[in-house]
This record gives sequence, C-alpha cells and structure tokens, in this order.
Amino acid sequence: MPKSNYKIGDYKVSDIYQGGYSTLAPSQNIYTTSGNLGLTTDPRTANILQDVSAKLSTGARHIEVEGVSPEIFDSIPKQQLKEVYRLSKLTGIDVSLHAPIVEPSGLTQQGYSEAERESAERRIIDSLLRAKDLNPDGNIPVNFHSAAGIPGSQFLPYSKRKEDEEYKKLIIVNRESGKMVPLEPRIQYALGERNLKPETITPEQELDMINKTEWNNSTSQLLFQKERADEILEKQRPFIEHLIEDLNSGKFKESDIPSPEQQVALRHFRNAEAYLQDLHKQTNTLFSKAAEFADGHQINELRRISENFREKTEKSKNPFTHSQAMNEVIHELREKITPKMYVPIEEFAVEKASQTFGNAAYKTYKEFKGKNVPLLVIENPPAEVALSTGEGIRDVVKKSREIFVENAKKEGMSESQARKEAEKLIGATWDVGHINMLRKYGYSEEDIVKETEKIAPYLKHIHLSDNFGFEHTELPMGMGNVPLKEMMNKLGEKGFEAKKIIEASAWWQHFKTSPFQESLEALGSPVYGLKMAPYWSQAPGLYQGYFSGMEGPWLPQINYETFGAGFSRLPSELGGSMPGAQGSRMSGRQME
Repeated sequence: MPKSNYKIGDYKVSDIYQGGYSTLAPSQNIYTTSGNLGLTTDPRTANILQDVSAKLSTGARHIEVEGVSPEIFDSIPKQQLKEVYRLSKLTGIDVSLHAPIVEPSGLTQQGYSEAERESAERRIIDSLLRAKDLNPDGNIPVNFHSAAGIPGSQFLPYSKRKEDEEYKKLIIVNRESGKMVPLEPRIQYALGERNLKPETITPEQELDMINKTEWNNSTSQLLFQKERADEILEKQRPFIEHLIEDLNSGKFKESDIPSPEQQVALRHFRNAEAYLQDLHKQTNTLFSKAAEFADGHQINELRRISENFREKTEKSKNPFTHSQAMNEVIHELREKITPKMYVPIEEFAVEKASQTFGNAAYKTYKEFKGKNVPLLVIENPPAEVALSTGEGIRDVVKKSREIFVENAKKEGMSESQARKEAEKLIGATWDVGHINMLRKYGYSEEDIVKETEKIAPYLKHIHLSDNFGFEHTELPMGMGNVPLKEMMNKLGEKGFEAKKIIEASAWWQHFKTSPFQESLEALGSPVYGLKMAPYWSQAPGLYQGYFSGMEGPWLPQINYETFGAGFSRLPSELGGSMPGAQGSRMSGRQME
C-alpha cells in the first residue's frame, strides 16, 4: 500500500510500512523482456570464450562479442569463435559481433586517401567473413561505426535553427584533396556603409563564398593567360592573318615566306599558338573539374557550353576563331558555373563511407552465394564524430544500399531482387547513449527524440547505455538522462523486436558487477514472458529477506520497533490495552 499521513490517536501511520509500487500503474515500463536483452564481452580481452561463459550466468540471452580494437580482434583465434558458436547452440543464446572501429570514408587528418578507403573496405569484409564462425547458420548482425577518426560538424538544436541556418560549427572538405577546414559564424563589416553595422556571416554563407572565390580564382588565371595570348595574336594579325589558311592547307611552306617582317610575325604567331594550346589544356582541366563536381542543372549548362565550342572550332581551324571560342568558354564557366569544390564533411563522408559499406556487403553476399549472409549494421558514433546524427546514419544506410544494388545489377541481378537483398542485409544500429551526447551542444530531450525518429525505418539493432549528455560514459539505463521510453515509442515495433545490447563499460569498471538487473529495473521489463505485472521496475518495493517468514512482508520489523514484541502498544481502537485497564476492549486481557 502507498505511504499515508492518516492520523490515528496520537500518532500518524506514516513511515511505518515500506509500501510498494502499484501493479496497475508501473513507472516507465518499456516492456522489453529479458530474452530481448544482451551483454557485451570485455573489449580488452581476446579470451572471449571465458568471458562469454561468465556473462551467460547473469541471465543474458544475447552476447555481443566486442572486437572494437583491431589488435584485440585479430588476437582472437578462429577456434574461439567456433567454440562460442557451439556454446551458443548448447545454451540457446544469440550472438552478434561489434567489428573493429575503422574510418570507412578514407578521410584522415592529412586529407582523403583512396588507398585508406580501400584498406577499410578490406577490413570490413574480413570482419564479415570472420563473423560467419560465430554463427554459420544465420544472419549474424555485425556492427560498424559510420565514422571513426574524423570530426563532425556541430548542428544547431532544432529550436534555434533559422531558415538556411543549420550549423553552429561546420567542417568542410575539399573534394579534390580531402583537406578539412572548420567554419564558425563570424562578424563582417561592409565597406562603404554609412554606419558601421556588424553582419553575421553564417557557416553556410561562408561555404558558398569559399566555393565562389575558389572558382573565380581558377577562371581568373585562365583569363589572364588568354589576354596574354590575344595580345600576341593581335600584334601579328596584320602581317600573318591572310597567310594562315594557305600555311595550314599546305599551299606553301613557312620557308617560302619572303618578307623578313612576316617571318618574325610568324614566329611570334607560333608562340602564341603554343600558348593557346596550353591554355586549351588548362581550360579543359577546369571544364572537367566542373563536370565532376557540378550539380544536375550545371551539367546541362556544361553540355551546352561544350557543344557550342565544338561547333565553332570545327568550322574553322583559324587560331583567331579558336581564341574567341576559348574566350566564350572561360567567361561562361566563370559566370554560370560554380561547382561545389568544398562540401560539408557529412556529405563527403556519406559518399565515401557508403561506397565502402555497399561494396563490402555485396562482396560478402557473393562469397556466401546469398545464403546466411552476415548483416552489416551501421552505428551512430559518439556525437563529436561525423555521421553521428539520425540524419547521417539514415543517409549512409540509404546510399550503401544503392551501391549494393548498383553492384548487383552489373552482375545480372534484377533491380527488385537487389533492393530486397540490400534492405535485408544493410541496416542501422541505434546507440541511445551516443545520440544523447548531443545535449552538450544545446540539444533538448525533444531534439534527441527527433533524431531517433529519422532512423526508425532502417533499424535492425540497438545499443543501450546511459549518460548525462557530456561524456562517453556507459552506465546501465536509468542512471543518466537518456529519454529511452520516448525513443522506443518512435522506434515502434522494429524497436521492440530488435535485439538490445547493454553497453556498460563504466559500470563493469567501477562497480565490478553485472548491469543486467539494473537494466531490467530501468526498462520496467516484465518478470515473466507476458507483458503484464509484476515488473522489474517494482522490484525495489518488494525487496525482503528470502528466509524472513512472518517477519517479512506480512509483519515488517517496523511493527516491533513501534509497538513492541507483543503489540502491547497498539491503540485500543485496534484491540490494544486501554490505559489504566487490565485487559483489552475485546478480550479483557492484555495481548501477550
């Protein structure tokens, strides 16, 4: 019964009984059964067989082998992986794998490297192949971080965003070199204003300015060289223009030109012509760069520019015509095209990481001929890392599936079948503790829940850990401020069905006990398999000694402390002795 302050006689019935939780209204129940929860092995040990055996004694029905460190993972003998599989068959548990943390995009602090991206792809394929030893009979989930060693942009909380303003701090990447540049809001004063009024330049505006400036600088260099070539041509034009067609057609040779002035002019003309050829190569390089990094509308403009140039230069081989056509190309590239040479790091990382994940998933699919293929699940890393938001994980999962489909179609698979396989084999892991770390950037609980909603359609796996939104601590659920119940409501049926792995390294480290019971209590899991009372969240109100007998929940110790061993101090209204009398109201005798 709940505690009460009801007054009887000269005392109150408060703080006498411990009370308990109402089975009709349990608090914060998420209805996750114990059979849906799992524990991780210790990421510091390669002796996973011993660790799995120890974790099984806690009641966990799912074990995730932690191979987050590449060195530790490579120290696990394949025989141990196979023995864990045999143990799982004996005990009826499920097994998953957290693969080594690698940077799948190929980005490093020095810039982008295709060799690094290919190396990450090989590492991911190796992890998927080795996971087969843990479960050769099913689609074992293998967990990979969407990003590892690259910083992420800081997004503004939803409540503070304005139109076309999304970033508090934006990390941009040069798509050619892979070099990273941080951008933050800055103050700018305009030259010529009557009153000096500061204007705030947002990271988005700064990015647009950098792209325009970079492109204008490139085209300006070509225009300068073009003007130099034109200057030479125009000086020699009166002397040589009428001879050009005859020289080009072979009617006479340069040695046949009698006039010394024309011979000098011809030499200058040939120098200008070589200058134009070099300019043509540089313009073509710039045109190619524009085509590589332009958007759909700009691609159409580039097609038109290329076609106009081809028509003009095919009609006449005259260098003066060629120079004019080149001039038009450079000006149109400058005025109508601004390719995105710099992009947000999230956009760049999605493109490259998806290529890695999509290729790895398809190559593994081919290796096992489509049967019992391990699942590639992509996890949101801690919030300071790139691709850590719901939008980032959603985008990399979608793009990875597209890469898988492209690879499959090239080898003859129908598009519908390829998409079906991609959706089955590539999905998302949602780490509720990692996303909660957005709080240190000003995100509210509502903002955190919105991020969860974005990932819901792609969910296959869940990692449970609690924190206070600042550090990458890993506590059992309920010991921090992760809004798990609200998250689970957004994840819906997929969230309920997904395996939930308890990651609580801080709890293991400092308290040396299993976090399994604490997690059951925080989740409000039902004690039995049905979604009904009693719940583990009610356990604190039911704690009593197992051998307590009638001194347990029926007659708590507080009774004896308050009323004495024989209940001699009970009020007369409840059958106790009356003051000054020799017996009780009911029997005439004192209660013994």
